[in-house]
Amino acid sequence: MALFCINRYGGEEEQEEGAEAEERARALLERLRQQAKARQLRKQREAHAGGGEDELTGATGPAPIPGGEPGVGKRKKESDKQPCAQGLKKLKKKRQPCSSSEERAGTEEAGDGSTPSKKKENRKSKVRQERTEADSEEHIEQKENRNNFKNRSSERKKRDEETEGAETREEENSEKAEGNQSTKEELSLAASEEGANPPPSSLVVLGDYDRKPVQKVQPFLPQWLAQPKLVQKRIKDNLIPIGDVPGIHPRLLKKLQMNGIESFFPVQAEVIPAILQGASNGYLMGQGGYRPRDICVSAPTGSGKTLSFVIPIVQVLLDRVVCQVRALVVLPTKELAQQVSKVFNIYTDGTGLKVVLITGQKSFAKEQEMLVQKKVTGYCSLADIIVATPGRLTDHISQTPGFSLTQLRFLIIDEADRMIDDMHQNCLNQIVKAAFQVENYAGFNLLFQRTKPGPITAASSCYPQMPLQKLLFSATLTQDPEKLQQLDLFQPRLFTSVYSEKKTLGDGTETEQDTNKKYTLPEGLSQCYVPCDLNSKPLLLLHFMLKMKFTRVLCFTNSREASHRLFLLIQAFGGVTVAEFSSRLPPNERQRTMKEFEQGKIQLLISTDATARGIDVKEVNYVINYDAPQFIRTYIHRVGRTARAGKAGVAFSLVLRIQERRFLRMLRDAGIQDIKKHPVKGNSLKPLVQQYEEALSKLEKTVKNERAQKRA
Repeated sequence: MALFCINRYGGEEEQEEGAEAEERARALLERLRQQAKARQLRKQREAHAGGGEDELTGATGPAPIPGGEPGVGKRKKESDKQPCAQGLKKLKKKRQPCSSSEERAGTEEAGDGSTPSKKKENRKSKVRQERTEADSEEHIEQKENRNNFKNRSSERKKRDEETEGAETREEENSEKAEGNQSTKEELSLAASEEGANPPPSSLVVLGDYDRKPVQKVQPFLPQWLAQPKLVQKRIKDNLIPIGDVPGIHPRLLKKLQMNGIESFFPVQAEVIPAILQGASNGYLMGQGGYRPRDICVSAPTGSGKTLSFVIPIVQVLLDRVVCQVRALVVLPTKELAQQVSKVFNIYTDGTGLKVVLITGQKSFAKEQEMLVQKKVTGYCSLADIIVATPGRLTDHISQTPGFSLTQLRFLIIDEADRMIDDMHQNCLNQIVKAAFQVENYAGFNLLFQRTKPGPITAASSCYPQMPLQKLLFSATLTQDPEKLQQLDLFQPRLFTSVYSEKKTLGDGTETEQDTNKKYTLPEGLSQCYVPCDLNSKPLLLLHFMLKMKFTRVLCFTNSREASHRLFLLIQAFGGVTVAEFSSRLPPNERQRTMKEFEQGKIQLLISTDATARGIDVKEVNYVINYDAPQFIRTYIHRVGRTARAGKAGVAFSLVLRIQERRFLRMLRDAGIQDIKKHPVKGNSLKPLVQQYEEALSKLEKTVKNERAQKRA
């Protein structure tokens, strides 16, 4: 439902230009009309002069009026001819009885044997009658000519008066138009066009010849997107003690202190009370009996989004009696799901709440045993909170008997933008459908049956039901209303740290900073890019590790094949403790590698984007983009693996010279302008070339051996 608002009115300069254009158009229109009238009058004078001579020489037909409307002269000619024809018809009617009587008399005389003298007398009488008829016709025509002459004289007087007024107007307008050179040129062009194609007298000129500026189109966002709840960006300067956040249970406060958390980050301090407010009357109904509003959170990586939904969900479910699936957390990757499951296990320890992780790392049958248990009375749930990946979750919804989401209270979608972009919308629809599915088994009370919510009416308010609240979290939450509409959110609230800051200058004035920013990066992050060639990229990575002594480096590539070959090359070169992390490794080996990296045993971890989304890798000092990211969201999540929780970190991007312009434009369009250029001279790489060539030969042999093993 992407809607737009057009800025129809410009500034004062555009209004002044519009007024000048209207004045020019009016002057041009008036001038064209006057020229058309003058042309018509000239033609009429010439025609009248010719018509007067025709009248003096005895012409009987009236002259047509030139320059008038087409068909007017014809109408007048036809009207002039009509009285003449009527007079002739009357004379013929009078003559017809006479001639018939004469013919009868002649025939009678001829039959009686009349003399030729009588025939001559009859002929003379016929000639006389014909003369009288001709005289009468001439008399009628003379009368009609006199009437036409009188009418023409009156019309001439009126036209002369109009021409005199038009000439005076032309003189005044010509004096006014002499000072404007541009209007003269336009009028000369218009006059030449009028000479070729004479316009009608009712000509109307619309618009102007000047090109108007292109109208600016601005996106029109819903109110909850246009006016979000702003969260402070600076973590260190806005820490809030855990005791100052209202509504948190004392048991959870002790848990937080036991885990070394004494203060909340700004995102946590805002979101935790908002979720608890929607469940202030318990999880069975919303505040005041109404459905709670959905919540969207857009905050930078490492700002504490996971804890902001773990704490309130655990607190709301502390008083539950029957074990049912009340909270479901959906995450895009297995590693991220494991991380969130660990946080839930820490804060549910000793509460009786059961957390189940279903990501496909265990067999399907074993996961079914963890979810449900079959008894004599039927199936019962063994999980209060489920942390799952989309694919495995949909399998259990469709294939696990007794697995029910009809008592689901919280649906948490972490990394929501990726869930939308990766076509997991079908998974979300299946979750919502399962949450409002009608269960038909014995002993189920229809009073507590949950139906999909619709408009609030008196009838729907008579049967309150447990609501389903959606919580969305991401560092790069989309602002596209059309995509967010697919999630079917209910009166959502947006908490965001993406906003413009006002900076006060020395003279007291305020200027806005970061007005074009679409995403927020960690506060302590420093960004650099290194322009290079394709052959020098491995040498640059070795230079950073061996010469500049980088430690705890997370290096990203665009594919798992590239990460594997780079791992083999660095391993063949020697001098660096290196490991790879990608989907080609089994889950147990990936967990072991991550632990060794966090313990400091591995200094360089080469990874795909599997670790770029949400995974909290501790103590990452440097992030190196070995392959430049193709999308801005990938860049945001990669560099967000360092400088987490208010700490400092550095991100380097190795950019090919052919990619440099596009890479910088991508960052600039996202409002990221504080990236620095960090060139490395070729002389500093020369000492590494000989050993690097030896490592390349070793890499070639290793790749051949791996291919041979695959074929075997």
